[in-house]
Amino acid sequence: MSELYVSSRKEQFGERMFNFLITNIPSHTIRQWWLRYFGATLGTGSSIMMGSTVFGLHRLRIGNNVSIGFSVLLDARGGITIDDDVVIASDVQIITAQHTVDSDDFHVTLGPVHIQHHAWVASRAMVLQNVTIGVGAVVGAASLVRTDVGELEIAAGIPAKARGTRKSTLDYHPTFRPLLY
Repeated sequence: MSELYVSSRKEQFGERMFNFLITNIPSHTIRQWWLRYFGATLGTGSSIMMGSTVFGLHRLRIGNNVSIGFSVLLDARGGITIDDDVVIASDVQIITAQHTVDSDDFHVTLGPVHIQHHAWVASRAMVLQNVTIGVGAVVGAASLVRTDVGELEIAAGIPAKARGTRKSTLDYHPTFRPLLY
């Protein structure tokens, strides 16, 4: 996907207000209402902690029982889909846009990120465009994900590479909504 990302004035307003003000309000209900009102899709039982930044509101799709930590960057201009029961720890960056290095006009390309159910992205990891993180996969802390991570695969490093396989029944539904966070 390389089309130019264009947002409406309403979405621009909603995005700017969320990133500068609403993200700092200690209420999951207010933050989620705001994101939904301005175009994002969020499932039930999900949470986005304070200090997170969101771009491309109408291209953000979050499933049920998703826990997103503090200070997470969700750049959904190229599209982000997060399935049910996913944990994204604090300080993670998911980036769906990049500039073409040799472009005379600093051209931007966009590409989606899909995080499948029961995946876990640990603190300070960065996930780049055109990546799928498979069912039940784990991305280690401070890793750089530039290619797909397979089902139940444990990937870590810079760039992230397969380090092992997760052994889990994936029979859990993470819900983390502490009061005033």
